[in-house]
Amino acid sequence: MSEAYIIDAVRTPRGVGKPGKGALSHLHPQHLAATVLKAIKERNNLDTATVDDIVWSTSSQIGKQGGDLGRMAALSAGYDVKASGTTLDRFCGGGISSVNFAAASVMSGMEDCVIAGGTEMMSFTAAHAAEQANAGLPPRLMGSGHDALDELHPQSHQGVCGDAIASMEGIDREALDALALESQKRAARAIEEGRFKKSVVPVHNPDGTVALDREEFPRPETTAEGLAALKPSFAGVADFDLGGKTFRQQINRRYPDLKIEHFHHAGNSSGVVDGAAALLITSPDYAKKNGLKPRARIVAYANQGDDPTLMLNAPVPAAKKVLEKAGLSKDDIDVWEINEAFAVVAEKFIRDLDLPRDKVNINGGAMALGHPIGATGSILVGTALDELERSGGRYGLITMCAAGGMAPALIIERMESSDG
Repeated sequence: MSEAYIIDAVRTPRGVGKPGKGALSHLHPQHLAATVLKAIKERNNLDTATVDDIVWSTSSQIGKQGGDLGRMAALSAGYDVKASGTTLDRFCGGGISSVNFAAASVMSGMEDCVIAGGTEMMSFTAAHAAEQANAGLPPRLMGSGHDALDELHPQSHQGVCGDAIASMEGIDREALDALALESQKRAARAIEEGRFKKSVVPVHNPDGTVALDREEFPRPETTAEGLAALKPSFAGVADFDLGGKTFRQQINRRYPDLKIEHFHHAGNSSGVVDGAAALLITSPDYAKKNGLKPRARIVAYANQGDDPTLMLNAPVPAAKKVLEKAGLSKDDIDVWEINEAFAVVAEKFIRDLDLPRDKVNINGGAMALGHPIGATGSILVGTALDELERSGGRYGLITMCAAGGMAPALIIERMESSDG
């Protein structure tokens, strides 16, 4: 079996995902995807006729984000028509899955050069959700399939699930806010020290002017007092009438004795942003033939399902599974990236695995930087790689929760030849 190398990783800055307010919100999702695909092509002098496939992730494949962004964006980016493309959806986990699928096709020996990545324009999906709300439709039950009130696997709103897990685990708001504040501090430090510069590429408007060349979402002025003053976001959502049942009742059907308290708010939940990312993945033979310098190799990947009613708890078993596949222990991992969908996800992950906090989300996470759903996993792989090179670490583990109670996971190893 061949190895799969990561040759390069790029991403856009993340723009505030509010219609008409974010710096990227006026652009088409295909434009964001084409931006990172162009960067991969130009930075690596890539002959796009030799690209076997492009595996893309987009969670909300509706409207502007429908129509196979992987293929359409490649054409927009000037790729040779021989470079095929497909688009997948594993909710929040799709950006890791696109990398895993690309690696699998290379490791199998069937393909030699695959680009993985993802795009999410949450300014567009927010506008779409507002249209649904104005039409009287309930908030989306992520992963609920055709029956929102499914009897076998009752599901709820992700924010309500976050509050339920915190209530169940005895994780208080003070701990969640402390993690959110630390995320802001670490992101501010990373930006100030230029830790993202290797991967971030500017987004230009169609007329050539710069739309965004820096992170737009972080709030470095955040304080503990400011976070403490914010009202919980999901108390009202929990009691939204779904037609005879509420989100709270969905959880209590499975956990009748659980009293759900509300801890999460805008400051300790992931930010709503627009963004895209791409990674170039090749076989060793392709890299050598084309003079490409590998930055990392894919060590192992795994997928894990868990309780869909609580929805957010799969990252811990996914991390354990991928460590076992790799023949590694948690002590071997130098850089951990766990997506901060909600503070409780990262806090529980750290506690359950008994991890050193200084190795987890070293440069901040989605609470500070934002979470462009289908792109985030690909962004995190690049972030982990950049940090391994900066610090001289060897292994990085990347995982994240996904709707429906899932988590993909991935371990990468920095190559000795990689630039630090």
